[in-house]
Amino acid sequence: MAGAITAEGLVRTFGEVRALDGVDLDVPEGTVLGLLGPNGAGKTTTVRVLTTLLRPDSGHATVAGVDVLRHPEKVRSLIGLSGQYAAVDEYLTGRENLQMVGELYQMSPREARARAVELLEWFNLAEAANRTAKTYSGGMRRRLDLAAALVVRPPVMFLDEPTTGLDPRNRMALWEVIETLVAQGTTLLLTTQYLEEADRLAHDIAVVDHGRVIARGSADQLKAQIGGERVEVVVQNPALLGTAVQALVPYAKGEPTVEPHTRRITFPVSGGARVLADVIRDLDARDIVIQDIGLRRPTLDDVFLALTGHITAPEDEEAEDAQDEGAPDDEKVLEGRES
Repeated sequence: MAGAITAEGLVRTFGEVRALDGVDLDVPEGTVLGLLGPNGAGKTTTVRVLTTLLRPDSGHATVAGVDVLRHPEKVRSLIGLSGQYAAVDEYLTGRENLQMVGELYQMSPREARARAVELLEWFNLAEAANRTAKTYSGGMRRRLDLAAALVVRPPVMFLDEPTTGLDPRNRMALWEVIETLVAQGTTLLLTTQYLEEADRLAHDIAVVDHGRVIARGSADQLKAQIGGERVEVVVQNPALLGTAVQALVPYAKGEPTVEPHTRRITFPVSGGARVLADVIRDLDARDIVIQDIGLRRPTLDDVFLALTGHITAPEDEEAEDAQDEGAPDDEKVLEGRES
């Protein structure tokens, strides 16, 4: 499959801060790339470069086969962009917001009205179509913002933390919309702070830290990098922790980890449920009472922590915005005057 989004050696600095330090990406058509990273890692800066909102210091990028630097206006006609905060006009109705976007993209008034009706139905906003956006709930504004990004049916979408601040029900509703778009052939680059979101939606995941892509692969491939299954055992009697560890060493594929205050022993294994059954029988034979036991597979949270040494946090975009504030205004926005 051809790369619908490509980036080679993207570099962007803000004063002494190197926000991007040689980012390489390749997103095949009709797939979802999840872009993960800790605060200030470069995720939002990458999106701004690829959507022509920010000029890189060096490097090359294309979207839908079009060079981002040489033909920014063409790129803008081929993409949809939804940021962390809903960019809707709160004094216009939902219908008027969508019609305005259509007409800005040179649709006829009739085409823009028809597309607005279609999108309002799809995003369950038809009943609120004639209400001003300022009366919408956060989830409704989020859906309206995503609908606006889809007015011209773009082949490539950029979603920068699209479900931040949404409750679980609205988040799942947006996930279903995204899955429908991808099933219809849309290519998507998604930045997110919710690792379960990347696990569910992304075909491929790129982990970014300090402006570089430090790992790339499917969710399963990334999980395999930090090891396989783990057994966690909580014994009832803390005095028997040492005895339990000795009993479990033959099953461990690495050094067991002991947490005395919780009476928990964790160790890597292979063999899945069969090993779990053997462990239970062995501990029972030694009269070690088990308070809790389970087989645990690594999650994307484990991968993220192992690769970056950080946990995800909601301030990602704010951290990168702080970097952007140090950039001169004439360097922030690519005005499209290049030819």
